[in-house]
Amino acid sequence: MTVLTLGVHIVDVLARPVESIPQGQDTHLLEQIRVTAAGAAAGTAVDLAKLGVPVASAGAVGHDELGDLLLMLMERHGVDVRGVVRKTGEQTAASILPIRPDGGRPSFHVPGANLTLSAADLDPAQVTGARVVHLGGMDVTWGLHDPAFFELLTAARQGGTLVTMDLLSNMPDLMQGARAFLPHVDHFLPNEEQALMITGASSVEEAAAMLLAEGPAGVLITLGAEGSLVATADGTVRVPALRTPVVDTTGCGDAYCAGFIAGLLAGHEVTGAARLGTALAARVAGGLGSDAGLDGLTVDHLQRLADEGAGALPATEGI
Repeated sequence: MTVLTLGVHIVDVLARPVESIPQGQDTHLLEQIRVTAAGAAAGTAVDLAKLGVPVASAGAVGHDELGDLLLMLMERHGVDVRGVVRKTGEQTAASILPIRPDGGRPSFHVPGANLTLSAADLDPAQVTGARVVHLGGMDVTWGLHDPAFFELLTAARQGGTLVTMDLLSNMPDLMQGARAFLPHVDHFLPNEEQALMITGASSVEEAAAMLLAEGPAGVLITLGAEGSLVATADGTVRVPALRTPVVDTTGCGDAYCAGFIAGLLAGHEVTGAARLGTALAARVAGGLGSDAGLDGLTVDHLQRLADEGAGALPATEGI
C-alpha cells in the first residue's frame, strides 16, 4: 500500500441529462445512468487505483446491499477495502444525482454509516504504514474528532507519512470542526466556499494565508472554472483549469486530490502536483460519475495532459 484514503464512502446513482423532475407518474427518457463508488475517501481511492497507484481505503458502510455494492465496485477497480468496517443497523451512505445538461449536480443524500466512523474502527498500522494518508470528509466524520486520532496522525507523520485533507460539505456549522485537523495535515485541499467559511476571509488569497498559519505546508483552494490557488511558504500561484467539454462535475474535487497525490508520489513539488490534479479533474468532468474517463489512464499520460496547455474550464460547479 502506498496511499490510504480515510473517511467518507458513498454510493452514487447518477442520471443525465435531467432538466426537471417528472410530474406524477410520468417518465423521462435519459441518455445514461451509472452507479459509482464515491465520496471524499472512496472516490479518491478509485481514481488513484485507476492511475495505477497502490491504494487502500478505510471507512464505514452498512451491512446492507448498498455496502456490498460499494465494496464490490472498489475492489473491482483495485482498491484494498480491508479497512472498511461494516456497521450493523446503519445504512451505507448514498446519493442520487440528477445531472443537468450544463453539468450541474443537485443531489439527494443519506449520510448513513459515515457518521459512525471512529478511531476505534481503524487499524493504526494502516495509517502509520502508508506513504500518504488522505483524509476525506473530516467535516462529517465526527467520530474522528478525537485526540486519539490526532495522536495517530502525529505518529504517522513522524514516521514520514504525508497527510492530505479534503472536505465533503459546504455547511458552515461543520467547518470549524474540520479546522481542528489543520495542525495535523501537510496539505489541505478545500474548495473556495469551504476556505472562506472556515476563515471568514474576504478573498481566497487571504483565506490561504490564514489556513497556512494553522499548520499545513500547502493549501490548495479549488476555484471551479478559474482553476486553483496554490499557497506555500514560497508564495501563491494560480493554476488555470484545462479546457474540456463538461458533462458532469461530480467527483472533480476527489479527482483533483487523486491527481495531486499521484503527483507528489511521482516526485513533483506542490504546484507541479496541482497541475496533475487539475488535469485529472478536467478528465472526470468530461463524463458521468466520479471516475469517468479514467480507464487506461496512467500518471505519465496524465502528465502529458497537464503539459498540453491551460485555459478556462467551462464548469458550473467547483472542481
